[in-house]
Amino acid sequence: MAETPAEATRVELLRRMERIRRFETRVGELFADNELPGFVHLYLGTEGVAAGTCEPLSEDDYITSTHRGHGHCIAKGLEFKPMVAELYGKETGYCGGKGGSMHIADVTQGMLGANGITASSTPIGGGAALASQIRGNDNVAVSYLGDGATAQGPYHEALHLAATWELPQIYVIENNHYGEMTNTEVQHPVTDLVKQADAYDLPGVIVNGQDVEEVREATVEAIERARNGGGPTVIEAKTYRYEGHYEGDPQWYKDDEDLPAWRTADPVENYRDELLDDGVLTEDEYGEITDEIDANLEEAVAFGRDSPYPDPEAAYEGVYAEEI
Repeated sequence: MAETPAEATRVELLRRMERIRRFETRVGELFADNELPGFVHLYLGTEGVAAGTCEPLSEDDYITSTHRGHGHCIAKGLEFKPMVAELYGKETGYCGGKGGSMHIADVTQGMLGANGITASSTPIGGGAALASQIRGNDNVAVSYLGDGATAQGPYHEALHLAATWELPQIYVIENNHYGEMTNTEVQHPVTDLVKQADAYDLPGVIVNGQDVEEVREATVEAIERARNGGGPTVIEAKTYRYEGHYEGDPQWYKDDEDLPAWRTADPVENYRDELLDDGVLTEDEYGEITDEIDANLEEAVAFGRDSPYPDPEAAYEGVYAEEI
């Protein structure tokens, strides 16, 4: 039986999930009000995966993300203000307003970028893992990918190389059951996508993505294996996205009964109730956590709205390396 994490760890897991849930809910509102340019792809419903995989990481460890990357950013420790400013396209954003929703990055926090190119997180993470191996440190790289990305060539190329070189890399497949608008049952010949790890003689683990502690336990084991020179691990988290592929997606392709069924396994609400029932938190303490998150979020929204847009000349900045 898995060992229950310390109470402080459990509270931190809930805090990270609440930060993601409340951020994404607010972003959905701002987008609906036509405040945000471009597209947004919300992480609602899958908060347990990001929180459970990022909590055991150190600040020096790396993550590489996907087009649905807000949750990963927040779970790794990025702040609301520059994230919201980036969504608004403002110069105070993490990428100076040039990246927007799908391209938030902060290398100082080990967040090497969200990316709109399917499966591109895996070779980028492999590069970070290779750098760690060459330097002789114990940093690991976690690469997130969706179920659709497991059918892409870059994923298998990266997996092959990481397995051959025994790189300290962890692949986290967020199987939310839809690659864009296509169900995984139609896209893939197998139900458990982690089976692909067998072809590279790698350990593969299936976890309930709605159970943040189960996700964390598998990640802790994978981190220990990677730090000790044991090479990569593939983790498949079975989860479900509440929203469509993009915000505004009519979701005509989903069965009407799917969402209500998955909401009964909500990772945030069920874990909150569990901590309250276990006496880890009181209602007042939980209220203090959410009040603080909400206050920080509204400060971030005001910051994003009031920040200036980048000067046109800024388009030429960061194109070339100033120093090699």
